Amino acid sequence: MKVNEAIIDCLTENDVDTLFGIPGKQSLPLNESISERDDIRFVMARHETAVSHQAWGYAETSGGMAATVVIPGPGDMNAMNGLKNALNDCTPLLHIAVETEPEIRGGDGIHETPPDTYDNVVKENITVETPESTVAELQRAIDAAQTAPKGPVRIGIPKNFLKMDVPLAERGEIDRQSFSGVPEAKLDAAADLLADASRPIIVAGGGVRAADASDELRAVAERLEAPVILTYKGKAVFPDDHELMGGVLCGGTGTDVKELVAESDAALGVGTDFDALTMHGWSIEVPDDLVHVTLEAGDIGTGYDAAVGIVADAARTLAALDDTLADRTIAEGTGLERARATRAAIDERLEELRGITEPPLTSVTALDAIREGTPADAIISLDAGGYRLWALQMFPIYEPRDHVSPGSWATMGTGVPAAIGAKMANPERDVVALSGDGGLMMCVHELHTLADEGIDVTVVVLNNSDYAIISEDARRNYRMDEGEYGWEETPVSYTTVADGLGIDVDRAETPAEIESAVADAIASDGPTLVEIPTDPYEPQSSVWMNK
Repeated sequence: MKVNEAIIDCLTENDVDTLFGIPGKQSLPLNESISERDDIRFVMARHETAVSHQAWGYAETSGGMAATVVIPGPGDMNAMNGLKNALNDCTPLLHIAVETEPEIRGGDGIHETPPDTYDNVVKENITVETPESTVAELQRAIDAAQTAPKGPVRIGIPKNFLKMDVPLAERGEIDRQSFSGVPEAKLDAAADLLADASRPIIVAGGGVRAADASDELRAVAERLEAPVILTYKGKAVFPDDHELMGGVLCGGTGTDVKELVAESDAALGVGTDFDALTMHGWSIEVPDDLVHVTLEAGDIGTGYDAAVGIVADAARTLAALDDTLADRTIAEGTGLERARATRAAIDERLEELRGITEPPLTSVTALDAIREGTPADAIISLDAGGYRLWALQMFPIYEPRDHVSPGSWATMGTGVPAAIGAKMANPERDVVALSGDGGLMMCVHELHTLADEGIDVTVVVLNNSDYAIISEDARRNYRMDEGEYGWEETPVSYTTVADGLGIDVDRAETPAEIESAVADAIASDGPTLVEIPTDPYEPQSSVWMNK
């Protein structure tokens, strides 16, 4: 059987039905095989940086896996940014790189880069050495990507292998690694510690989403009456409208949430590595009585010492912990009041910014209006940038797969590509990409992908004509001018750009206009961009929330 056809067979047999990429002469044999089928779709991007973000958005919002395909060298290296993003987020995707032929490897063939260049941006980096082994190695790559803790896997397939008709080796079935049990002694110790606490708290991260453990998280939180603090990557694994919701830990987190954590007498950390970004360089105080549940053993003791460390699946551990707590007497607590007081303090800090309703609006006012115009069950893709720090804290989202946002890699230019992936994975759902103008300019080419593919995504850009989060820091800490890194003299009209790329457009400046424009854009067929001017000199979350 021809190798190119067998590769596509292997993908579809593993429920991979979407391949994101940019065609090149090296990859055309794969595109030829796809063009003859109706069980897999090729989505053509406009820049390779976008293809890995698209596959990441697909996986983050579906729990499934997509694949990418790029040419060697420049294509492969452009995609590295998104691969590292997926690696930090433990998001499964399969990255197919069409490699230089073995016989000229090392001879500076066109686009050649050494395969080990990519070792540090993926979970595993596999180079196919013989055409006969291609499918067996491809299956190994798929299994590795989907084995917990999940992640992106790169497989390099020499381009001359693709057209060959050779007897192909097959890989026998293997059990993908799973954590089926929870150590009972550690479970008992965790239950004792948490049951005895009068002020317990839960810190939940993206691992809860990966394990589909939101129901189990809610059960434990309600049994303990423990406020739940989400990491920026854990946003939406616990609903924002739950009475025990306490806040989000991110770069813009304020004093009120930090104090809620610090004043607790016991903590359960689940699905989080307590990374330096989440915990502000580990300056946020965490109780000594810490139960830490993670799939990565190396996370235990990094940043904070754990009284009880458990390396196990989040869903299984939370379910077992809830059962064990059912046999304990739970100390009387005040979790509902503590969570309510923290939310009230956050709202009080936001009140002044929400009161600005004349253009140019603050991000807070604009985001409130966007939320009003957006269905509660829409999928929201957040790009990186200053507005995102506000959105993580005050833009409510209610279901774990309704949110996609970059983790500690924090790369810009993800919003629109991730929304494309989300829509491909969830064709019947409303999908909204929220972006600042800085982030959108880094992926503006993907507006044309939306138009060309007819992908029904609403793009909302908050345009302040500035890298405002950088300009504010430059002015406050480095004696530079206000708006140091802005472009007020050469503003970009994103409605003009999007219109030229074939996207329907609208512009809104007041809260009422924003709510109406966003609602109309979502209700319309096909992609639409809504541009909202915002104040480049507004306070940044990291400062305002810590006054």
